[in-house]
Order: sequence, then structure tokens, then C-alpha cells
Amino acid sequence: MLLCVVLASVLMFADTRFTRMEPVRTQLSTLVAPIQWLVSLPSDVLNWASLALSEQRALVDENRRLREQILTLSHRVQRMASLTAENVRLRELLDATRQRDMPYITAELLSLDPDPFTHQMVVDRGRRDGVYVGQPVLDASGLVGQVIATSAYSSRVLLLSDASHALPVQVNRNGLRFILQGVGSYDALNVTHVPDTADIRQGDLLTTSGLGKRFPPGYPVARVSAVIHDPGEPFAHVTAEPVAQLQRSRHFLLLFPPALPAAPAEGELAAPALEAALGLGTSATNQESP
Repeated sequence: MLLCVVLASVLMFADTRFTRMEPVRTQLSTLVAPIQWLVSLPSDVLNWASLALSEQRALVDENRRLREQILTLSHRVQRMASLTAENVRLRELLDATRQRDMPYITAELLSLDPDPFTHQMVVDRGRRDGVYVGQPVLDASGLVGQVIATSAYSSRVLLLSDASHALPVQVNRNGLRFILQGVGSYDALNVTHVPDTADIRQGDLLTTSGLGKRFPPGYPVARVSAVIHDPGEPFAHVTAEPVAQLQRSRHFLLLFPPALPAAPAEGELAAPALEAALGLGTSATNQESP
């Protein structure tokens, strides 16, 4: 042991004072490298095994959730087929026009407005794709907002969470109609002027009503998160949470609702309607003429 201590001291002294030990140290490092690899092999194997098991467990959990989601969606599709057939029969009885699938195009997020007080984004579709100002924008969950400006290859979208955005909605459960206003927060919206006695509850789904002539009816917008009744106040304080993933979605749908009939210009009225309103007809006019 004394000999080993003396030999180690001599080697340390030679290593610090002379450079001739550098090649020796390099050769020793090369010689010891396999030994170091063998020593660290068990820990590396354990780390790799734990990582593989954790990833496998995560994949198994995700697979289970996806299977449950597929079963749920399959059940909904089966129920939807029955409801669709029933809807067709009822429309035939009422001699109502059949609703057609609404055309759309897909778009991808390009950028978000850096201003924290402005909730806007830019998507990669523009006038060359038929995009127009006021066009509804959705993601996989619900309504996102509407187009406010277009260029040849991109468009700017105003999110429904912006403080300047408002749209008419209705409670999916009973059809009550209100105005949904953005408050500048991605996870909160304000339902304005709700009477204190209105039948609106926490968890109610709010959908587009179609009364604004811009958003087609029936698309999910938000879910009521809180209903606060203040004694003595005529209106309740109702807040809602958007169903769309405003901060996470990267792919969107731009809808093309059917064109609404153009309203007559101010001061213009069709001649038959005018005559009917005045109680005049062609024959009466001819009789009064000399």
C-alpha cells in the first residue's frame, strides 16, 4: 500500500511538472474507456428501461382514451343518423327546403397580433381563395371569430374574445337569445343584458342564432360558466367560456354561408308592392285615365 501511495505521488508530481505524461495519460484513458462504459452500462440500461416503460404507459393510456372517444363518437354518429332521417321526414311533411352542407375551406395560422389588448390573428387564405370580410371562422370545437381584412394571400381574423367583438347567440336548451360580448380575455366572455328571471343556467351551451345575418345558426360558441344574481338589480351577471381553443388551434375552417337576398335600396319599392299598398291596380288606373 505504501508502494502504491509513493507511486501515485510520483505520477502526480510528474504529471504537473512535465508534459511527457500527456501521451501516457491519453493511452490510459483509451484503455480505461471500455471499463467506464461497462461500469455505467447498468445505470444506462435502467434509465432506458424506465423511459421506455413510461413512454409505453403513456401510449397505452392515450390508446385507451382514443378507443373510448371512438366508441363515444360512434354512438353519437348512430344517434345522429336516426335524427337526420327523422329531420328529413319532418321537413318533407312541412314541405320545407332541405338544408345543404355548407362549403368551406381550411386555413392555417400564420401569426398572432403581439398587442395584448387586441385579439387578432393572420391566416394563410386570402382573396385569391374567395375569402371576404365578415366570413365566419371556426376550429374543430366551435366559433373562433370573423374575417375583418383580406389581402391576396392572407386574411386578418378578429377573435370573438376581443373586447370590440359581439354576436347574437341563443341558449341551445330553450332558444333564449342574448348578445355575447368579448372582454379581452381568451377564457371569458360576457352575456349582456340577461334579465334576472331568465332561464339560463351554468353549463348551458350558447350557439349562433343567425340573427346577425353574418354567422349561420347552430354553431357552438361558448358554454355558460357562471350565473350571478344580484338582489335589486334587473340584470344577472352571466359569464361564459369559449368552446373553441383560441390559444391552441392552428388549423381553421372558413365557412361560405349561402348568400342572403339583397335588400331593396332606400326609397325603392317594387311596383306591384306599391300598388298593393295603395290599393291601386292596373285596371283602376286605366279607368281613371281620360
